Amino acid sequence: AKDYELRQYETAKWVSTVIRGETQKEAMRQGFWKLFHYIQGKNEKEMKIDMTVPVTCLIKSGCADFKVSFFVPFEHQDSPPQPTDSDVFIEERKAAAIFVRSFGGFASPEKYAEEAEVLARILRNRDQPFHEDFFYTAGYDSPFKLFNRHNEVWYFKK
Repeated sequence: AKDYELRQYETAKWVSTVIRGETQKEAMRQGFWKLFHYIQGKNEKEMKIDMTVPVTCLIKSGCADFKVSFFVPFEHQDSPPQPTDSDVFIEERKAAAIFVRSFGGFASPEKYAEEAEVLARILRNRDQPFHEDFFYTAGYDSPFKLFNRHNEVWYFKK
């Protein structure tokens, strides 16, 4: 569709951390740095790992916990180095069909929420069943990139 796409993602490992009791913006900042330290060598193998995109954040309705994640690069998918920070963990996300809405600019928590609401409304209007109790934000750009930025919101298909 012109206002969203349906993607099929394969099973994959992500390195994640859950930040509790902060604003989404602060949770993203704290989560990013915890994960950045992991890829800079704060792991059992003291191995540097390439930064990947997107950086995702799980938003659950009525919940103040935010799960921030980096995709584990393909060359480390089989056996990612284990984190040494007890707040950081490797998770395997199962294959899934995901409804995606893309948008540009600098994405604020408010902008992500607004785009998620637009996507949810479109999906409901088109009778597309999806998990409405959570969505992911996905950011693809460094904070230093000023133009042609790419952001997404994801809802999982039921």
